[in-house]
Amino acid sequence: MSLKLYAHPFSSYSQKALVALYENDTPFEWCELESHSPHHLAEFARMWPIKRFPLLVDGDRVVVEASTIIEHLGLYHPGPVSLLPADPKAALEVRSMDRFFDNYVSTPQQMIVFDAIRPEEHRDPYGVAKSREMLDTSYAWLDAWMAERTWAAHEQFSMADCAAAPFLFYADWTHRIDPKFRHVLAYRTRLLERPSFARAVDEARRYRSYFPLGAPDRD
Repeated sequence: MSLKLYAHPFSSYSQKALVALYENDTPFEWCELESHSPHHLAEFARMWPIKRFPLLVDGDRVVVEASTIIEHLGLYHPGPVSLLPADPKAALEVRSMDRFFDNYVSTPQQMIVFDAIRPEEHRDPYGVAKSREMLDTSYAWLDAWMAERTWAAHEQFSMADCAAAPFLFYADWTHRIDPKFRHVLAYRTRLLERPSFARAVDEARRYRSYFPLGAPDRD
């Protein structure tokens, strides 16, 4: 098997890559980055000293960053579901929405979570408050964007939705999406019903106790 994915099932960015793999039933070797697999941890650190996952190994290629992994899969291991349109103008919208979910949903969500695991004396209440403001602003913008859409770009499930699925999943756990943002909530529900993401969520259930803010009894 030529593909190896070094990742953790409870990681949002790992799930982003997993959704792309599951969408096309792409075969790969799962190299879970957990304490029970020290050899995977050592291999991962040797290949990528930055130690941010996921990481994909494809033969002699090492591919880092979830968005790049998804584009790599489309180029070298294409399947029936194209996650990035061939048309450059259509692809630009997908990439734009992918960056929106990375920068304006995942980044503030993770800032809140990471702050919760810091020692008390190093916490940043101001940063947390600003992150919550950013999430509310992002939810509002996305609600208008999704008002007449099924998927994030061009009415086709794409790389942008691979990003949206885990990021909105954890964002709602971290800073609850207000019911007034009904289009965002409906979109999050559609993502949870997508078989590829539903599989990723189910595979990560055993790790819910890891969530620093306490995983809600739903989803």
